[in-house]
Amino acid sequence: MAQPKMLKLSEVLEEIDMSRAAFYRMRARGKAPKLIKLPNGQIRCRRSDLDAWWATCEEQAA
Repeated sequence: MAQPKMLKLSEVLEEIDMSRAAFYRMRARGKAPKLIKLPNGQIRCRRSDLDAWWATCEEQAA
């Protein structure tokens, strides 16, 4: 079974065109895509979680 695509936080920030500080403010309000903290301390986001978050944003805008 293939591993799901995992994005680095920097890749997520680039895709959504947002600063790290703004992203963490949004995350504190519970409005950011789901993140996963790896055992080495790095943060990742599943591609599927980011796509689902984008879909939610589009629904709220409509």
